[in-house]
Amino acid sequence: MIPVKDKYQLRNWELVSVNPNNRDWNWFDFFNFWAVSIQSIIGFSLIASLYLLYDLNSLVVLSGTLFSGLIVFFLSNLIGSISQSSGLPFPVILRLSMGFSGARYLGLIRALIGIFMFGVQTFFISKSLGYIFRIILFKIDSQLLNHEILLIFFFGLNAIDFLSLILCLIIQFILFTKRASFNKNFIKFSSITIYLGLIIFLIIIISENYVALISSLILSTNIENFISRNNIFPFMSVVGTMFAYFSILLLSFGDFARYAKNKSEMNKGNFSLLLNLVIFSALALLICLGSDIILAQKSISVERLLTNPNDIIGKINNNYLTIISLMFILISSVSSNLIANYIPSQNTLINFLPNSLNLKSSGAVIILLAIFVSFFWLSIFSQGLSLSVFDTLASFLGPIFGVIVADFYIVQNKKINHKELFYPEETTIYIYNSGWNLKALYSVIIGFIFSAATIWNVNLLSLQSFGWLIGALVSYILYLLLKK
Repeated sequence: MIPVKDKYQLRNWELVSVNPNNRDWNWFDFFNFWAVSIQSIIGFSLIASLYLLYDLNSLVVLSGTLFSGLIVFFLSNLIGSISQSSGLPFPVILRLSMGFSGARYLGLIRALIGIFMFGVQTFFISKSLGYIFRIILFKIDSQLLNHEILLIFFFGLNAIDFLSLILCLIIQFILFTKRASFNKNFIKFSSITIYLGLIIFLIIIISENYVALISSLILSTNIENFISRNNIFPFMSVVGTMFAYFSILLLSFGDFARYAKNKSEMNKGNFSLLLNLVIFSALALLICLGSDIILAQKSISVERLLTNPNDIIGKINNNYLTIISLMFILISSVSSNLIANYIPSQNTLINFLPNSLNLKSSGAVIILLAIFVSFFWLSIFSQGLSLSVFDTLASFLGPIFGVIVADFYIVQNKKINHKELFYPEETTIYIYNSGWNLKALYSVIIGFIFSAATIWNVNLLSLQSFGWLIGALVSYILYLLLKK
């Protein structure tokens, strides 16, 4: 008979508690983390659209955005405190409530989502790099882009697209397989660089169009009748939309919280999300309005106000400005790919095969799978039900969160037996039933049903942006009831 301690091979240096000397993240590092999370094309377009494209009261948008930030602040503190106090990443924390086998396989759900989105985002990062290559080739010789080899497309991609994609994957692999200290510095570099770039671009706009920009801002800002019954539903829609945007980061937040100096620094850093939302919202709003003014002065017609940075860059049609802007987009996209997709996937893969994988080998697995997603994104994944399938798969994340919080704070009473997490014995509670905590699994499945129902039930589509919260609450309550 194989001993239990040999059956569960759980030891890996990437998963053990962080050395206290390496817990060096202060509040500003978490400020940069949240800045990177929102400094994406999607984040820019989402916030600008809420203010400018929809008939919403500006104070409703601002208050709804900040309220969603408060929810994220509260939940990130809950899940982050577990890892901050123990120094353990998300997949190891998952062992507490799910059992050793449960943590391995349920953790794979987070890895699958992360790898798929990593591949998708890498595809769009490569498009920015491809635009830079095309501009350079056009400047060298305008006829190069008409060369026969560049007119051959395979699965919607030509030679430039394939080269850009491979380069993006290689660059990310080189960057992301460094140690945690490098990741922290890269996140800081990205955050500061993008904010400086946005501020400089805004200064350029203001210096030439100050009066017109102020007038446009006044016209686009609607603050009348803020406190009104008619604003309740729009307020809830903004809250749900913004929370859904950040929800992907919550479950795996412990992967970064484990490096916090102390709980106070982490809490202050998480609260800085609100400051990021205010700063980034102001920059996005003013840049979109200023760009519209510049386009109008140049007699460039557009069907509507542009809120997508790529659309703005394309309309301005300045090669040098385009290349600089695309470089900023590359930096912001790569850093957001790191925190939202790569690190969570890497840790859960290592937890699945702790004795076989390390930083580089797990990174190689992610890159190889991402190649498949990226290559076939245009021809296959973007055409079918792939996104709906992964949205459904993401419905597990909220319920898993709910069970983790209920188990740690109520059932386990904030106690962790570090030795048994890595060197299990037959009597350890983390083995549960052959490595599975069936009550936790049952709670997650029921929570998933509620969460996924907001996607597939047409009568519940209005609640889709709250599906994560609904699933988390259902699983939280059900797990506590079962444990009683």
